Parts: sequence; structure tokens; C-alpha cells
Amino acid sequence: MTVLKNKAFLISSILCAATFLALLAVRLDLFNTVLHTRGLPTGVAPAAVAERDSWLNIFQESGKIGYAHRRLSRTADGFAIEESVFMRINTMGMVQNIHVETRGQLWTDFSMQAVQFQIRSGRFSFSARGKMENGVLDITTESAGSQRSYKIRLPDTPYLAAGLLDALHASDLKPGDFFTFNIFDPVSMGPQPVKVSVIGTEDVQVMGTVHSATKIMLNFKGANQFAWLDDKGDVLQEKGLLGMRLEKTSRRQALADIGTGPRGDLTDISSVASNVVFEQPDSLKQLTITVNGIDLEQVHLDGGRQLLLDNQVTIVKEDLHQLAPSLEAKRLKLLEQIFLQPSPFIQSDHKKIRDLVDKILENGTVKPLHRAQQLLGWVYNNIDKRPVLSLPDALSTLENREGDCNEHAVLLAAMARAAGIPARVETGLVYLNGRFYYHAWNLLYLGKWVTADAVYNQLPADVTHIRFTSGSRQQSDLMGALGRVQIEVVDWQPIGRGG
Repeated sequence: MTVLKNKAFLISSILCAATFLALLAVRLDLFNTVLHTRGLPTGVAPAAVAERDSWLNIFQESGKIGYAHRRLSRTADGFAIEESVFMRINTMGMVQNIHVETRGQLWTDFSMQAVQFQIRSGRFSFSARGKMENGVLDITTESAGSQRSYKIRLPDTPYLAAGLLDALHASDLKPGDFFTFNIFDPVSMGPQPVKVSVIGTEDVQVMGTVHSATKIMLNFKGANQFAWLDDKGDVLQEKGLLGMRLEKTSRRQALADIGTGPRGDLTDISSVASNVVFEQPDSLKQLTITVNGIDLEQVHLDGGRQLLLDNQVTIVKEDLHQLAPSLEAKRLKLLEQIFLQPSPFIQSDHKKIRDLVDKILENGTVKPLHRAQQLLGWVYNNIDKRPVLSLPDALSTLENREGDCNEHAVLLAAMARAAGIPARVETGLVYLNGRFYYHAWNLLYLGKWVTADAVYNQLPADVTHIRFTSGSRQQSDLMGALGRVQIEVVDWQPIGRGG
């Protein structure tokens, strides 16, 4: 494949989906809902809760990459919570800054009244503001100057992520306590299950002093994260994925010595070694691997072009024969119709996206395959390939004309849907230079579902694209795989071999 000969392209073409997951590991999600098995507070007098203003350093392995500032204050009917996070991330050979701001109003039981959220990185910005009323979250999002409003019914009492540990501390935690809660995932705009366990008491050293702390484990998608709280409820330490951790410090030390960023590239740190070197991955018609180290029920390895037997996955490259000559929305099945609809991050009904699609396909063929190839080619040729640390959405990608494969995938999905082609986003691993890297691509319905990769300009995508999630299942489903998954290639067949 010609593109693989360009070293500069290689560096910028692989998604570090792990970067965003690592951000989740230090609790940068929007808000949580909690279904508890024991005793979260039913309401406490605000005066009985100590106000606090705390700062934490953020480290990746041994290097400082940022800070977090958290403030809890009392109000007339509950509490106000603020959290500000700054990080300098090295991914794909580039160092970038990312800012996350969360503000919330809480009731006396620490449940959420209202929330504001913003994430900024480079030219990309995403914000949301929401308010709970009668079990419904009324939320408005904004990206690329465009606002959208949604009403999302939440089945249980919602809590802010920034205030979750305060809620747990107020419930008089005891070793062995166990909670199950659902976070509202800003990527999928839906709830995701999380488990919280109180491990017990442990001594930790912070700022040169040893403290007795309550250790808490949070399990999200099979990935364990840990937090240590002192007797006042202050967070002393947090540890997440890929060597990332937070540690309490002073304001002066938090704002100092961030430097030029971490030495370790998260793209490389999160990649998986291959036991076989492929010179031309796109020349393969079939690939068989074994997958170990993770719970296979947490990912979507079986279905479509992938066949899972025990822990062995066989991936067969799709052929492009017997595709539909045309598509009519009213004749599509329900699943296919679902993936024609716009979503918070795939704004296929926006005028700018629809006008662009009309221009690209003007006087063109009605055949879905040819239309998909034209749209794929436009994204490949017109979106600069560079890492972006933000919540990927199609409209911002179109406005900024840059992004990694997250941005390529959501933009192609939006353009395909605007053209009447059902489209999903898939995530998983892809092979490059002796390793498998986290990546995102598309699945397009052309009479049957076919993979497409706008970063590599492939339709169908080569068989080293190993799908872990698809459709409404998003990058958060990869949490349990980070740093744990092991891939072994056991067989492969080039095109032309075996008939």
C-alpha cells in the first residue's frame, strides 16, 4: 500500500483511542448515575460537610503532565462542585494541551441539580450544559458553533463524577462495601455500568507525610482504577491506566514544572506487539489470531467478517460482489434505519454536511458502493491526519479539516448517512510495522455491511483491522483491553492463495 511508505503519514495516521480512555481513567467523564447496594446519603446538612479546595498533580509514569483543581462549597440547598483539569499529552509524536472544566450544583444528598462541562484542545472544543427535572436530563451540547438539545431519561439518581467521591465519603464507608453505578458516557451519550468497592485502610505518602487513607477501587469495562481518601474526604491519590496517576499537592506546585510534556508516547505505550511482521497487510484475504488477557465478553469480536471460536478470531476480507444497486430508506431493516439517523457527534442532518455531500455526489451514480467510494476519497484527501484530543464530532472535523481516525470515522459516518448510506463507527486494533495500534474506522451498509477506513483510503478495510466495538458500543468498551490484551497471529492467507 503506497501510503505505508510515507513515514510522516504513519506517525499521524494511527488513532490513540487509548489517550481518551486514559482521560476517562482520571475521571473526565461528564456525569454519573449511581444505583447503590448500600447507604449513599439520603441528605446531609450542608453545614456538616467541610468545604475544600484541593490541587493534584497528574503524572504519566514518572513525569508530570498536568494538574487538577477541585473545589467543594456549600450552598443554600446543597453544594457547588468545580473541577478543572489541564494535561499535556504526548501522542503520535506530538505534544498537545487539553483543558477540561466541570461545574455542578448538587442537592444535599450530593445528587446533581445541574452541570456544565467543557473540553478544549487546540482548535477543537466541545461543551455541554444540563439540568435534571423529574428523572430527565435536559442537556444542550455545542461544537463548531452549533448547538443541539436532548432529553435523556436517567433511571436512577444522577451524580457528578467530580462529586462522586464526596458522596461516597458521606456514606460512612466501610471495608467490603460494594456499589454498582452507571456513568453517563459523553462518547455514547448513554449510561455505562461501573462497580465501586471499598478495599480498606492503607497508608500513603503525600507531600512528604504519611496519611491513613480509605482505598477505593472503581471497575469500568474491566479496567481497575483506584482512589485513596483521607478522613475528611480529600483525594490523596488516584491511579488509572497506562501509568497515569494523580497526587495531592499545593497550588504552587500544581501550577509549576509541567515542562514540555511526557517522554512516553501513549500511542506506543498502549500498542500491542505482533509475533509476525506483514510487509503488505492489504494483500491479505484472511487472518487468524488468538486474543488473551481480557474478558472476551466485554468486547465485540464475533460477527460480520469476524468469527470467534473460543479465543481465536478469524477475519475474512469482504468481497464487493452482489452489492445493492440502490438503497431506499423505507425498505431498510430497523437496524439499518437506526444508523441513518443523526446523533450528538454524527450530525448528518446539519446543512453544512448535507450541502457538502450534495456537491461531492452531484451528477454522480446512485450505486451505494460508488457513492461510498467518493465520500471516502473526499475525507481521505481533505482532512489532515493529525492527533486530536477531544470528543470527536463530524461538524468540528469538517470545520477544522484535521483529525486522527476518530475524526475521520465520525465525519465519514455523517456524510454517508446524509447520502442515504447507513454507517457505524468501529474501533479496535490495526497492524502497523510489527505492532497493533488502537484505531477507528467505519462499517457502511451497501446492501451488506462492509468495512471502510478513511485514514487508509480502504474499502473494504484490510483484515488486520480487528474490531472490538461497533455501533453504539464505543471507545469506552476498550478500557479493559488497555495494557492487558495479547494478540498472537496463528495463520494468514494472501490474496490468490487457496483459490
